[in-house]
Amino acid sequence: MNSVRLGEIVAALGGELRGDPAHEIARIAPLESAGGDAITFVAQARLQKALEASLAGAIVVAPALVAAAPAGRSLVVTDDPYLYFARLTQWWAKRLRPAPPAGAHPTAWIAPGAVVAASASIGPHAVVEAGAVIGERVQLGAHCVVGAGSRVGADSLMHPRVTIAAGCTVGERCVFQSGAVIGADGFGIAPTQRRWERIEQLGGVRIGNDVDIGANTCVDRGALEDTVLEDGVKLDNQIQIGHNCHIGAHTVMAACVGIAGSTRVGRNVMIGGAAMIQGHIEIADGVTVSASTMVMHSLRKKGVYTAIFPVDEHASWEKNAVTLRNLYALRERVRALEKAQKKD
Repeated sequence: MNSVRLGEIVAALGGELRGDPAHEIARIAPLESAGGDAITFVAQARLQKALEASLAGAIVVAPALVAAAPAGRSLVVTDDPYLYFARLTQWWAKRLRPAPPAGAHPTAWIAPGAVVAASASIGPHAVVEAGAVIGERVQLGAHCVVGAGSRVGADSLMHPRVTIAAGCTVGERCVFQSGAVIGADGFGIAPTQRRWERIEQLGGVRIGNDVDIGANTCVDRGALEDTVLEDGVKLDNQIQIGHNCHIGAHTVMAACVGIAGSTRVGRNVMIGGAAMIQGHIEIADGVTVSASTMVMHSLRKKGVYTAIFPVDEHASWEKNAVTLRNLYALRERVRALEKAQKKD
């Protein structure tokens, strides 16, 4: 890929340029390994020593770290270098990965009655079923499936092998990674005579704008009403969202989170990797759930919640596990002793 002048970056993304606008930038690189042809960033004061030693040709820095930058380096000064870095990667990716041409690949199948915008790109062996609507500049990768009556909003990108089942709605500017499944049946079964009777899942999935969904993540359709992901939700890889969940705007989840059905998660919630969330509970706006935490009841107050038993040598872990198992009995003994002391 051809290099770009530093001045072009600043013209596109803003920031205060202190240095040579003609400086050629060929790549974005980490602070420690960036050379003279690279641009990097520093977002934290604790990286000051690494900044001082950096050989990068251009550095995105906050005003407080300008003095620590090596002499003679070009700087882009901005209040939030990490946000600038994020937008720089987006800008760079558009140059590196041009959009595929509009139109449908000869092997794609588009059902009669489906509506596909002329500017959309439909990849090899993709399927668009009857009544589906594909918006402007949507990209459906190879082997994607959009089910009957589903809608995909403008400028959304579906990587290869994304499945959007029938009766689902996806907003604008969404990005779904390969293997994501939207609208699979929720886990609905009723017990009867030592067996299980299937409950048909009659709802759909409604996804807002600017939602990102990671590889092999599943969002199940509702049993009667829709499962909902509001605007700006970001889900990592291999996450399970159960049927009839409602995920508030701009909530983020790291990999391997599991949320059981009919749980309501608020806005701007952060959930760490491998956390497990019980069904039919509520999590308030602004809550942070630490990685590997098991949430068994509603969290109705903003804060950070953690329930992790740290790793230990096995013998020590067994002893601690036995102690924990006996805590309730120990508490009752202490209460009994306290009552006896009060009587005395």
